[in-house]
Amino acid sequence: MLEKFSLEGKKAFVTGAAQGIGEVVALGFADAGADVAIIDMNQELAEQVVQKIKDKGRDAIAVKCDVTSPQDVDAMMDKVLEHFGEINIAYNNAGIVTYKGQFFTAEEMPFEAWKNVLDVNLDGVFLCAQAAGKAMIKQKKGGAIINTASMSAHIVNHPQTYCNYNTSKAAVWMLTKCLAMEWAKYDIRVNSISPGYVNTPLAKYADKDKLEYWCDITPMKRLAEPEEMVGMCVYLASDAASYTTGADMRVDGGYTIW
Repeated sequence: MLEKFSLEGKKAFVTGAAQGIGEVVALGFADAGADVAIIDMNQELAEQVVQKIKDKGRDAIAVKCDVTSPQDVDAMMDKVLEHFGEINIAYNNAGIVTYKGQFFTAEEMPFEAWKNVLDVNLDGVFLCAQAAGKAMIKQKKGGAIINTASMSAHIVNHPQTYCNYNTSKAAVWMLTKCLAMEWAKYDIRVNSISPGYVNTPLAKYADKDKLEYWCDITPMKRLAEPEEMVGMCVYLASDAASYTTGADMRVDGGYTIW
């Protein structure tokens, strides 16, 4: 049974893979046997992740890509296919929390702040999922697509105010279900994971009081570590999840139980 969790011989790309959840999941895919393309705007950090994967004996490339640009995403997909020959796993993880490090109440939010977060978190996921889906349909081998949603797709966070972020993640969850429905006939499975508060660079905007508050109202009383997302992503990418599609997997320490 454990062999069903193997990704041996699979070709994957991970967006936002130069750090945080994206990096550790990319390394997890490599540990499970996959070759991985590291997609990020930060080429220097992406190359460092590539070297870590090569040190594990797997193949990897770094591709600089602005996921909000259809042209960039198409070029990225071309480079991945040219290098690997095919794509079997796509993890659309790139995302942002704030606009220029700022939170806004709804009545004060500049349109630029609304649009910037939606552009990255929703449009970027759609464009990368679409590119992967097109390639997988053409290959006629099926595939697995994973999107990073958030527990914020299901609840309204507090005390911080970011209706742009919450809305973007709720939309990712709906997009995931729509793609799962449309592409099931091609044996392409589309699922999402919804992390809770995770100890990544994205959480650095929070002060000590806010971090303590989040931990206090989380049943498990702590933040997640990025590595705690790996098992779920490997499962969703693997044949062990062959009958799992259109699902959202919450990895939130029980936060959304309330």
